[in-house]
Amino acid sequence: MAQNNEPNPDPAGTTQHFRRFVDDNPEPEETARRPILPLVLAGVGVVLAIGIIVALVLAFA
Repeated sequence: MAQNNEPNPDPAGTTQHFRRFVDDNPEPEETARRPILPLVLAGVGVVLAIGIIVALVLAFA
């Protein structure tokens, strides 16, 4: 087992250094995600528009 020969070691020393590091280097905020619902609705609208055009062309051809 390894022995620590330091006189009166401070077990909180590394914790204090770590907390100072974390306080000085905060994590960057996560960027907001774009909502997927408008994209899905736009895709459905495009598919419906194409379907309606194809149906009209077939009906009057």
